[in-house]
Amino acid sequence: MPAGHTPVLLQETLRLLSPAPGEVFLDGTAGAGGHAEEIARRIGPDGILVCADLDPSMLAVASERLLAVPFARFVPADFSELETLREAADGRPFDGMLLDLGISSLQLDDPSRGFSFREDGPLDMRRDPGSGDPAARDLLRRATEKELADIFYRFGEERFSRRIARAIVERRRRDPVERTLQLADLVKRAIPRKAWPREIHPATRVFQALRIAVNRELESLAAFLDGFARHLAQGGRAAVISFHSLEDRLVKTAFREQSAGEEAVISVLTRKPVVPEAEEIGTNPRARSAKLRAARRDK
Repeated sequence: MPAGHTPVLLQETLRLLSPAPGEVFLDGTAGAGGHAEEIARRIGPDGILVCADLDPSMLAVASERLLAVPFARFVPADFSELETLREAADGRPFDGMLLDLGISSLQLDDPSRGFSFREDGPLDMRRDPGSGDPAARDLLRRATEKELADIFYRFGEERFSRRIARAIVERRRRDPVERTLQLADLVKRAIPRKAWPREIHPATRVFQALRIAVNRELESLAAFLDGFARHLAQGGRAAVISFHSLEDRLVKTAFREQSAGEEAVISVLTRKPVVPEAEEIGTNPRARSAKLRAARRDK
């Protein structure tokens, strides 16, 4: 981006959330702390900023970035744990909430985390590697062929899901699939060469699907959407940036249902999702599928 240029998505996120001095905010996906830093500048020392992330390494990066922000509080929790996060804000309702779903560049670029098909590493994919929950390699070892095909099709919209699942099951009869490049190569071989997507790596959808399944990401989002309005102050705003059609559909449906009829508690601030401009995508290709939606609690 040219000097001084703010990406449209960030610009619109801050406009819709409108952080103001003294307000209480939640960044439910702190990541590297970029959004949190922008919010902190606007709410100032009289505000409270709760930064949550399940990934201990990302929480450490965010806390280092916001070292000079004494009103920032860092919580190792999932964004769906709204009661816990509100306790971190001294029990006060939030004036603003932000979720930036998906995965950060720092996580993706670290081969030891297993999120990327570009470098070799263990097939982990857990947001919290120390959680004791099953890793991606465990899922590939234990799931049936049908279960794997369903994961790839539902969460990755991969049309060759059955062929890929069959190839994994055949391979694991000899050796387990435990490394990222093993899986990436297997997927490439399972998809006919003429059917490889032009703009993304052939294994992109499978890796995405596995990550969503391992971390139960859609369940977390559904739980957040079910309860977020109860933890917003009157006039409070919530914004969600999603990177997957299933995520966006959940957000769109929840906002629509909670803003309809006499029982409506929120109003939708985005008639259509805000998407990044071509220049932003050119600078950051990972933003190409981003969609921003926002809502406000009215009563």
